[in-house]
Amino acid sequence: MLLFFIVGLLVHFVFFASIFDIYFTSPLVHGMTPQFTPLPPPARRLVLIVADGLRADALYEFDENGNPMAPFIRNIVTHEGSWGISHTRVPTESRPGHVALIAGFYEDVSAVAKGWKENPVEFDSLFNESKYTWSWGSPDILTMFAKGATGDHVFTYSYDANDEDFGAQDVTKLDTWVFDKVKEFFHAARKNQSLFSKLNEEKIVFFLHLLGIDTNGHAHRPTSREYKDNIKLVDEGIKDIVSLLKEFYGNDEKTAFILTSDHGMTDWGSHGAGHPSETFTPFVAWGAGIKYPQKVSAQQFDEALLKECKLEYWKRQDVNQADIAPLMASLIGVPFPVNSLGILPVDYLNNTDVFKAESMYTNAVQILEQFKVKMTQKKEVTLSFLFTPFNLLSDSKQLDILRKARSYIKQRKYDEAVSLCKDLIDLALKGLSYYHTYDRFFLGINVVLGFVGWASYASLLIIKSHSSPTSSVSKEVKKPSHLLTCSFVAIGVLIACFLLIQGCPRTYYVYCLLPVPIWYAVLREYQVIQDLITSLLTFPLSHVFGYLFVCTLGIEVLVLSFFYRYMLTAGLTVFAGWPFITHLWTRAKSISLSWIFFCLLLAVFPLMPVIGRKPDISVVIGAGLLVLLLSLFVVTTLIKRKDGFINGKLLLHLLQMLSIVLAMCVVYSTHKSLLRKQGLPLINQIVSWIILASSFVLPLLSPTLLFQRLVSIFLSSMSTYLLLSTGYEALFPLVLSCVMFVWIHMEQETLQRCGVSCKQKVSNIQFTCNTDISQFRQLSWDDTRRAFFLVFFLVTAFFGTGNIASINSFDLASVYCFLTVFNPFMMGALMMWKILIPFVLVMCAFEAVQLTTQLSSKSLFLMVLVISDIMALHFFFLVKDYGSWLDIGTSISHYVIVMCMTIVLVFLNGLAQLLTTKKLQLCGKPKSHLI
Repeated sequence: MLLFFIVGLLVHFVFFASIFDIYFTSPLVHGMTPQFTPLPPPARRLVLIVADGLRADALYEFDENGNPMAPFIRNIVTHEGSWGISHTRVPTESRPGHVALIAGFYEDVSAVAKGWKENPVEFDSLFNESKYTWSWGSPDILTMFAKGATGDHVFTYSYDANDEDFGAQDVTKLDTWVFDKVKEFFHAARKNQSLFSKLNEEKIVFFLHLLGIDTNGHAHRPTSREYKDNIKLVDEGIKDIVSLLKEFYGNDEKTAFILTSDHGMTDWGSHGAGHPSETFTPFVAWGAGIKYPQKVSAQQFDEALLKECKLEYWKRQDVNQADIAPLMASLIGVPFPVNSLGILPVDYLNNTDVFKAESMYTNAVQILEQFKVKMTQKKEVTLSFLFTPFNLLSDSKQLDILRKARSYIKQRKYDEAVSLCKDLIDLALKGLSYYHTYDRFFLGINVVLGFVGWASYASLLIIKSHSSPTSSVSKEVKKPSHLLTCSFVAIGVLIACFLLIQGCPRTYYVYCLLPVPIWYAVLREYQVIQDLITSLLTFPLSHVFGYLFVCTLGIEVLVLSFFYRYMLTAGLTVFAGWPFITHLWTRAKSISLSWIFFCLLLAVFPLMPVIGRKPDISVVIGAGLLVLLLSLFVVTTLIKRKDGFINGKLLLHLLQMLSIVLAMCVVYSTHKSLLRKQGLPLINQIVSWIILASSFVLPLLSPTLLFQRLVSIFLSSMSTYLLLSTGYEALFPLVLSCVMFVWIHMEQETLQRCGVSCKQKVSNIQFTCNTDISQFRQLSWDDTRRAFFLVFFLVTAFFGTGNIASINSFDLASVYCFLTVFNPFMMGALMMWKILIPFVLVMCAFEAVQLTTQLSSKSLFLMVLVISDIMALHFFFLVKDYGSWLDIGTSISHYVIVMCMTIVLVFLNGLAQLLTTKKLQLCGKPKSHLI
């Protein structure tokens, strides 16, 4: 079994990794020739201002006094430049947004592994193509573009990362620092001849990254006074910079300005998903080469936004975020970034028609270059008779369109040339997607074969081990036929040769060869398959189909719960009726009533909002008080029963209660301190980390008696969870734990009803180091239900207060008791532990269920793996590569979550066994009655 679990873990890691090779591969190709417009550009220099975390409506709207939120930018929109909305794609994070803005393509997910800071694949950018670039702002953003640039022409000036403190008294200093440094830079340039000459060159870029708005949004929400005041500060700062540049360059009108944002922000101060408040960012352009404002009588856009911002009569021109890179390149006359997939928004250009047509032609050739390289790369590693080209854009059609576009330009039919170039770009982008996903179907078939084979083998292993234990010992194990072994070896060799000839990556060998040994292992058990078919034929057909229907319905409910959380409510409501279905109501009314009450109470959580909620510390304090009352009741009960709960054990329990009180005090005082903008008190930070560290140790000091150990685990987990809570979610582990405690008692009652003897009461059962009890009985239908209950409660633990479609509901305020200085890995680890705590509570309860039902943990665990794999296979078929980017990202995330759950289940099972069975001896004196 140990070998089986090790192999199973490796197999699931392969299935998990496959999604990255199938859907998350980098779209970038290299080896293209840079393309630029041969005509003189309208601007000598470009100023790119990115206000991190700035929402479109927040910039364009008016304040409560009826004044523009950003009066200088409002004047630009109505008198000097053009405006619109820049539409971003998910994930709406800083790195992907800046890559789209400056490099012109949407970041591939492989950057996640490096925290969106390092470059997993080097790429070209506007900064790289410029003569010189000077940038000021956050070190997280500036360094990645400087690192990827060739030569020594990108200069960065950044503040210390520790200045990005969400609890600081004034985070607008992040923006004032940038403005001050830019002013100092230009003042210094007047006395530095070398720098002065560089600043007067053509094709230069100034990049101002302003992080204050984003930081204020996280700390105080976008509707706060701090966020709005920061916008006004940025507006004033931009006004000063524009005046400074005009003075420095003698008002030569050769400077182009771009103001935009990398992403927006939700009302509750987070970003990452596809809510319009996150994907709608402002875009304002003015200066050299940019059209002046155009008045219109009506527009086909959101009338509410236009009227609210009083811009309904000023022409709005929306762009995709990646389109900004080719626009900036065209303005200063540098080659388009070779990896750019953006389409030049010619309507923003204030230039001749021939310039627009030539720029569009350059854009088309630049994207077509990527298509050609991509096609060549795929053709070189595919057998000629198997290669299927993208027929919509053949070599002859490429030449025909380019020749016709050039002819239109010569004939001064500029509009026709622009339209034709856009058609060519559209075909080239489709072709790029075609070749990028060329192997997707082939790899998907192999992964599905592996999935089905593994689920079949796990099911056969369960049946073989537990269906008829007496006969399995007596039967002589038949060795697989020599023909079967030779056949699978031959299949493996043929597959390997095929992949070798095609020059496929090494990972392809794993995905394609893995199904071979899995299906060999399945067909080796042909005797078990034969016995299973014979056994099923003895059952009435209605019973078999009824059982399959119930199983399918249960799994579908789990799958649907990923899309609709209220399905969990429906499932928990059905669970509440369990005592009536099984007649447990007549045997144990008090336990049944408790089960019904807590199931219905838990069913409320999936109906509550997961996004848009405001911090409510009073609910967190209330949850802490309820935990204290519950723990006092436990202490009183155990003392009355004289259950050995004296001396050190009572002291340990009181210590855990003290940690709950301290957690409540820390949460309250931290919240008040941050409201007063006094930051995170050091003593609160120290206490929080001590409580977190002690939560792993204190349960191991408690007795291994089932009830006492579970209570100890619950109290330690709750003290940490309170520190990580901001609202009603603090009540969730409390209610979930109550359901788990009642579940343990219900399972024992169910076992007694079935006639299986239980020698001990739940309160007297001890966790032992070997939780895999020797098998007392065969598997029953109830065991399938127990495995399903576990998977259902694990899904409830994940989606009880959250939803993958609202991944932006992970509020950074959750970790403010531990740290406020921006640290994505530490903050991510803390939020991950918050997610795992309900999982740990469920798994520890499952350990207790295994003991009380006297069944091998391996059997139930195998059934859980089979259910999880069926769900994962279901989501594999639901993965999308079309539709909105939110739909695509969500469908992939579903698969990844289920696969992670399957893999993490092994880790959680080990952690649960550690927490429930291990006992630390502080005095070094072993106590035999606890072993």
